[in-house]
Amino acid sequence: MPRPIQASFDLAALKGNFAIARRHAGDAAMMAVVKANAYGHGLLRVARALADAEGFALLELDDAVRLRDAGMRQRILLLEGFFSAAELPEIAHHGLTIMVHAREQLQMLKSFRSDSKIDVFLKFNTGMNRLGFPAGDADTVIAQLHAMPCVGKVVLTTHFADADDVSGVDRQMREFKTRVARPGYARSLANSAALLRFPDTRGDWVRPGLMLYGASPLEDAGALELGLKPVMTLTSEIIALQQLKPGDTVGYGGQFLADRGMRVGVVACGYADGYPRHVYNGAPVVIEGVRAPIAGRVSMDMLCVDLTGVPHAKVGSRAVLWGEGLPVEEVAAAAGTVSYELLCALARRVPVLEAGS
Repeated sequence: MPRPIQASFDLAALKGNFAIARRHAGDAAMMAVVKANAYGHGLLRVARALADAEGFALLELDDAVRLRDAGMRQRILLLEGFFSAAELPEIAHHGLTIMVHAREQLQMLKSFRSDSKIDVFLKFNTGMNRLGFPAGDADTVIAQLHAMPCVGKVVLTTHFADADDVSGVDRQMREFKTRVARPGYARSLANSAALLRFPDTRGDWVRPGLMLYGASPLEDAGALELGLKPVMTLTSEIIALQQLKPGDTVGYGGQFLADRGMRVGVVACGYADGYPRHVYNGAPVVIEGVRAPIAGRVSMDMLCVDLTGVPHAKVGSRAVLWGEGLPVEEVAAAAGTVSYELLCALARRVPVLEAGS
């Protein structure tokens, strides 16, 4: 019998979340973000399930080619563009779209010759101060691109720093509208959070990511409130039971101290599976449909739970680490991180099961 941990992927939930994003997008085209192996959900699995998307966005050229080889003919955007001139022939050959955000990229494009034109998402820094040209340089950069024979269509884009919280996007939207936007140019602005919260950011291309996978991108609203359903559910089983006496400790460093007689269940899941090591004592796991708190440190391959509230639990009892019945953002909060990190960190050794296709 194999180790009982597994990750199940609910493709019906994925399609339902996509439909919610589509409703919020209005007339804008959908650029489904599938970077980082589709946030840990499997690049080809997700792309095939979201075949109705007008485009896909990711980072690696090799992954973009995988999508083309799998028959995906939608627009495919390389979110960080290209890193050397040697990549440009393959980009042109496969009809990929590139994010252009730096002058070094302009210089490489200027020297490139091809019979096929390359479409560009031209990125401007409106306040996040990560990637992008200064907003005040819009006229100059746009003119430079159009002077290059290899460049096709140009879409103007930026990325929001605070769409997920109450500080919002007003400052960056004002910067984009007054200094970047140009008549006749398509715009791509909204990520998941902006799409859900700020309708005026829709533009012509929206870029939903996290929400597609059933996690909330907002600080003040959970996935259930938004109608999103988890696509990934990480489950395992109790593989051993321990009966503690008052004063007994659990796990490395003895960080959990039993203040009474109690039962502890050992679950086959640890940080080598992608579960966060730094969750605090008391972080939730669902055992046989009942929430039970973690007791002690998470180990490489195991974690322990206090079974006081689950007297019927036994060896073989099902444990939900996150997903259906336990939002991944709640587990992430208990670890002092974000749901993105947990989903992307799912280890290769965890078996996967598809459902709801």
